[in-house]
Amino acid sequence: MADEVKSKPARQTPGLGGYQHMRRLVLAVLIVVLFAALLFGQSTFPPNTPVHESIEMFGVLLIFLGIVGRLWSTLYIGGRKSSEVVTGGPYSITRNPLYLFSTVAAAGVGAQIGSFSGIILFALLCAGAFHIVILREERYLKEVLGAPYAAYLAKVPRFFPNLRLYQEGDTGSFKPRLLLNTLLDGLVFLVALPAFELIDGAQQSGMLPVWFRLP
Repeated sequence: MADEVKSKPARQTPGLGGYQHMRRLVLAVLIVVLFAALLFGQSTFPPNTPVHESIEMFGVLLIFLGIVGRLWSTLYIGGRKSSEVVTGGPYSITRNPLYLFSTVAAAGVGAQIGSFSGIILFALLCAGAFHIVILREERYLKEVLGAPYAAYLAKVPRFFPNLRLYQEGDTGSFKPRLLLNTLLDGLVFLVALPAFELIDGAQQSGMLPVWFRLP
């Protein structure tokens, strides 16, 4: 995967860069589409009720978990200088930790509507879109990395982590700029917090109609 390997050969760099760009594009499109759809949706749990507020707070925790997890993943993959399969840290339990933690953060975004359905909907749509990207990356990396990557595919699950496989491994060297870029990308999820507050306020004041409700 693109978030598993940092390539050295010149012919690999454009390919991996393209997949990384695709990942960011997929995530951005999903967030925009889901925000647009939920402009006219509301939770069946009224705002300022214990259930509604609890779901929102749970979502905040998911967003921060997703951001921290993405940073953790970048520490292992972001600064590799040679073409290799990274198998330590988060990459020892799942082949796609960046996608996994992005999905966790997306679920947290969905929770900001105060709905259990929002959590599930955002997570499923995000995971489904990433799955398409993952399959394309795997085909590319099988050709680039050969037998070591094939062995890694056979051992470590594609998405859902197997904690029993955890190994600390070596983070190697990394570029602080890459870590900063990952942090800035992750902070986009925090936009959900004030955005949904504005949507709630507009719906309660009647400025936005409510066309559907999510449990």
